[in-house]
Amino acid sequence: MKARAFWSSSVYAALGAAALFGASTPFAKVLLKGTSPVLLAGLLYLGSGIGLGLVRLLRDRGWRIPSLSRPEWGWLVLAIGLGGVLGPLLLMFGLATTPASTASLLLNLEAVLTAVIAWVVFRESTDRNVMLGMLVIVTGAALLTWPDMRQSTGGWSWGSLFIACACLCWALDNNFTRKVSASDALFLAGLKGMVAGVVNTGMALVLGARLPGAVAMGGAMIVGLLGYGVSLVLFVLALRGLGTARTGAYFSTAPFIGAAIAILIFGEQVTGVFWVVFVLMAVGVWLHLTERHEHMHTHEAIIHTHRHVHDEHHHHSHDFPWDGREPHTHEHTHAPITHNHPHYPDIHHRHRHSDHGN
Repeated sequence: MKARAFWSSSVYAALGAAALFGASTPFAKVLLKGTSPVLLAGLLYLGSGIGLGLVRLLRDRGWRIPSLSRPEWGWLVLAIGLGGVLGPLLLMFGLATTPASTASLLLNLEAVLTAVIAWVVFRESTDRNVMLGMLVIVTGAALLTWPDMRQSTGGWSWGSLFIACACLCWALDNNFTRKVSASDALFLAGLKGMVAGVVNTGMALVLGARLPGAVAMGGAMIVGLLGYGVSLVLFVLALRGLGTARTGAYFSTAPFIGAAIAILIFGEQVTGVFWVVFVLMAVGVWLHLTERHEHMHTHEAIIHTHRHVHDEHHHHSHDFPWDGREPHTHEHTHAPITHNHPHYPDIHHRHRHSDHGN
């Protein structure tokens, strides 16, 4: 039951991440008026980094850096460099010469590339339900962002290639972040926000952008804290419990959520396509929720630190006074074990699959 609850909370975290990120899009569009896109990206990330940093200071009563191994620091640096710096830069170059209709459609590549890399490169488990659910969700996102391509004079160009490369950067970022998802999610999201915010803001100022007024600047940073910061914290927690491809699939519902908010809050007109997409998104999520992945598998010995409860994967004693409260966090050792139960590619089930199937 504890494992099932953990999986359910991971699903809620993924959908929450999508909701916050999707909601940030229409608000960012309002803030974009009169502001450099690169500068706005920087302010959004800065809001994330500064806000999460303050939360960590209050939570930990000081500044503490979690213990990461050398390989984990390497994955984190790659994730920040690709997803927080290079990805947004490529997107800005792409948007400069690409029609909005083409750009919106191409951005759906991120979810597809995330899943493909997870399945092909990192050998994450999948099955027909997951693949079909991903296909249905991405189809819905594509329909939602299709404003009538016949009116678009753009096609595949250098701008389109830049946007596709940006999606590849974010897909790699998602997969690399999974490698460190057992660590402190607040630290990971805050560090990424701070680095990306400083780099993008500095780049915009060098290119001649001017800082907006205090109200607009504060608004951008609040949107960034929620839509980029808290959203990324939830995304990392989802990666911890669901793996990369499944988290990416749930997160790809963000365009629908953004469109729904634009309709409800900003009064944009509802079209028939919106309700078709609603059905497709619901079917895609349902396919993922009804997945059952079960087979005999072996856990190798591992030592790591993360928030946990004493379930079937955490049978360990404590070398410190424990008041019995769960969940709790400390370094612990997993002894080798072979068993059979329903599971997902979470931080304890990153095993390869043989011919017993996925």
